Amino acid sequence: MSERLPEADSERIDRLREALRSADFTADGLLDLLGGPAYAALARSETVPALRATRGAGPLQTLVRLFLLQQSVPRGRAEAALPLDDVLAGGWLVPAEPEAGAADGAGSVRATVDVRPYSGPEGQDWWIVADLGCAVAGAGGVGSPPGAHSGDVVLGVGGASTTLAGITVRRPVARALDVGTGSGLQALHAAQHAGHVTATDLNPRALAFARLTLMLSGAPEAEFGQGTLFEPVAGDEPYDLIVSNPPFVISPRARLTYRDGGMDGDDLCRTLVDRAAGHLAPGGYCQLLANWEHRDGEDWHERLRSWVPDGCDAWIVQREVQDVTQYAELWLRDAGDHRAGDAAYAARYGEWLDEFERRGTTAVGFGWITLRKSGAADPAVLVEEWPHPVEQPLGEEIVQHFQRQDFLRATDDAGLLDCYFELAEGVVQEQVGMPGAEDPEHVVLRQHRGMRRATKVDTVGAGFAGVCDGSLPAWRILDAIAQLVGEDPVLLRDRTPRAIRLLVEQGFLLPVVARNGAAAEE
Repeated sequence: MSERLPEADSERIDRLREALRSADFTADGLLDLLGGPAYAALARSETVPALRATRGAGPLQTLVRLFLLQQSVPRGRAEAALPLDDVLAGGWLVPAEPEAGAADGAGSVRATVDVRPYSGPEGQDWWIVADLGCAVAGAGGVGSPPGAHSGDVVLGVGGASTTLAGITVRRPVARALDVGTGSGLQALHAAQHAGHVTATDLNPRALAFARLTLMLSGAPEAEFGQGTLFEPVAGDEPYDLIVSNPPFVISPRARLTYRDGGMDGDDLCRTLVDRAAGHLAPGGYCQLLANWEHRDGEDWHERLRSWVPDGCDAWIVQREVQDVTQYAELWLRDAGDHRAGDAAYAARYGEWLDEFERRGTTAVGFGWITLRKSGAADPAVLVEEWPHPVEQPLGEEIVQHFQRQDFLRATDDAGLLDCYFELAEGVVQEQVGMPGAEDPEHVVLRQHRGMRRATKVDTVGAGFAGVCDGSLPAWRILDAIAQLVGEDPVLLRDRTPRAIRLLVEQGFLLPVVARNGAAAEE
């Protein structure tokens, strides 16, 4: 018989939340209890260090053992940490089965779900509810929780979900949509700055978990809809923000709902991007994580540009690339197929490679896709590879990226030279060359904030960037540089706008006109 999920009873959940907070069952409390190494190990689904750290009988140790480590605890310990009647009646705990050799197992209880503390962007204490043992996908595979078919398993907090939360634009909006909500993390974030939140998922278990996550975290109510992609919101008013951590894994057949999209290759991600435009309000953003194929004889940049719907600007960042063997091995382990026996594992591995060979796929990319519905006749679409560390959260940097694109699109070269610029915060200059050399071989501008980019510049570019403080127009700075280096100022003005555009696009220089809404007075 399938084990029921906890009930969405608001009064009982309110009392449970207060008990969790009272016991300091929070992200900070968990870190203090476990210490850094055990805390990090738990995030990798390695439980032994946490088991050793929770051998005491305090309420926090009890809650960690129940909700994170899948351990039974005596009823008396559970009652000291929780409103026991509430959590038993609500289905959060159930009597534990007697252990082999034990005289009486009826005196113990166990959790039915994973409840994981999570810290909100402003330090809020939140809790993400998911299937037991599925807060993150470990190297051992997600397995199958009690009462759930393996294909319907609902994961909790993982690296992909926190990455998406970090890059999402966090400005106040009227309407937000979370497509493929899973355990509800993106909807929970959106509820903090959206007047109305809708969360959808193909998996009804996911919708039940998402509702529990929002209720337990004390978030405003959301609307929930079951179905594929945008089917549940067909005919709805457009949204100002759409977020999605979709089932983007490119697999030969759909076995696991949380990761396998059920379409050929990367068609699910392509379809999600294409249809998003029809559900976005003017100026609205759609942000998602995605996998995409690198195909033999095709430029992956051009493939992704072809995905972008008319009337939308786009910024697509490839963060990682894996060859097809690495990719297959990663997701075979995710499903636990490496434990199925040598013959079965080899057969499934071969099935993945056969599918990639059939499609001409040589590698798979992973990254971020952001659309903005601009309505521009000449949309700005940037597709790039940036595998280096970045500074999260990046939501505000993404807004500023599109603002800079608006500025560049509206400003011709003559107008660019009339503009005032400032060097962005956190930009430093590095000079590279042989020790003792009179001049550096090259000069690098490097960001210590946001995307943390680095770009080579020539002497003129370095000098220009160093002088930009918003007090002089670009042409006047260039004329001064021309005089210093002995170059014709007209020729320098002609050849420099392209370099200025690149520095603006990448966020090294900020146009004062774009930041303040009006150009500085000379």
